[in-house]
Amino acid sequence: MAIAASGIQVELREVLLRNKPEQLLAISAKATVPVLLTSENTVIDESLDIMLWALNQSDPDHWLNNINNELITVNDGEFKHWLDRYKYADRYPEQSALYYRQQGEKILLGLEQQLKITPYLSGNNITFTDIAIFPFIRQFAFTELAWFEQSPYPKLRQWLNTHIESTLFQNVMHKYPPWQSNQKESVQFPI
Repeated sequence: MAIAASGIQVELREVLLRNKPEQLLAISAKATVPVLLTSENTVIDESLDIMLWALNQSDPDHWLNNINNELITVNDGEFKHWLDRYKYADRYPEQSALYYRQQGEKILLGLEQQLKITPYLSGNNITFTDIAIFPFIRQFAFTELAWFEQSPYPKLRQWLNTHIESTLFQNVMHKYPPWQSNQKESVQFPI
């Protein structure tokens, strides 16, 4: 979403993690996605860093104004910890999925409280904070969507739906065929 919002054109190569292309392995020791290879041959292999790279080049909607780094840190640390356990509870049998969900809800409650004050997590306009946190809340919600739709977080549901229904999100959420090493063309993104 940040790349699309920045208007920067990149070459997109969809990969299957169970069948990683040699080119991915060659540029990224982590061999995870996303990974960005810049025209200067710099490798950026963290989502937040890719977002910052794009927006530092072009930020037409001023997403870099008024970032809430504390919320982003909690999201990428504590919340992601509980999200992974909730989403994949069978891999973490030490506790139940309900327990993991309840731990994650402690963070959701804080987001709900903020969204009672302002329509977005850092104020009256969408910012980097919203876009950095949105995919994780979406994953949490879709783990048990029926529960989430009845949960005591109406402002968070509204915020999530605003992002899901946005033209920006709709324009970037496409399924692409996996890129093959011998393939000469790739998708230009944003489309």
